[in-house]
Amino acid sequence: MKVTEMHFPEGLPVDGYGPGFFRVGGKIHDGGVLVAEGAVHHWGGAPDEAPLLALIGRVDVLLVGTGDSLAPLAGGLQERLEARGLGVEIMASPSAARSYNVLLAEGRRVAVALMPVS
Repeated sequence: MKVTEMHFPEGLPVDGYGPGFFRVGGKIHDGGVLVAEGAVHHWGGAPDEAPLLALIGRVDVLLVGTGDSLAPLAGGLQERLEARGLGVEIMASPSAARSYNVLLAEGRRVAVALMPVS
């Protein structure tokens, strides 16, 4: 089988993760992270919605990793983001990180918000 190396022309890939941390663009970040437009920011989870709302009009797809398993966003946050034109996909953080890397390599306008795994 031929394996094709992924290239990330713009943005930072999620290189790895472990209990309580993510490695993004080769650097370790503790806790939740938001990776968008070539930058990494701390993210405190669904109650920390301001940075997600700020992505409207700047990215097409927001992947949200809710930790070890899939969990809905509280307070109707997903519906409010989608009503304003932002595509939102909720999944476990490992799946969200992998999906983000694939979309990023395709040159898509994508962001990922990740809560740590245990």
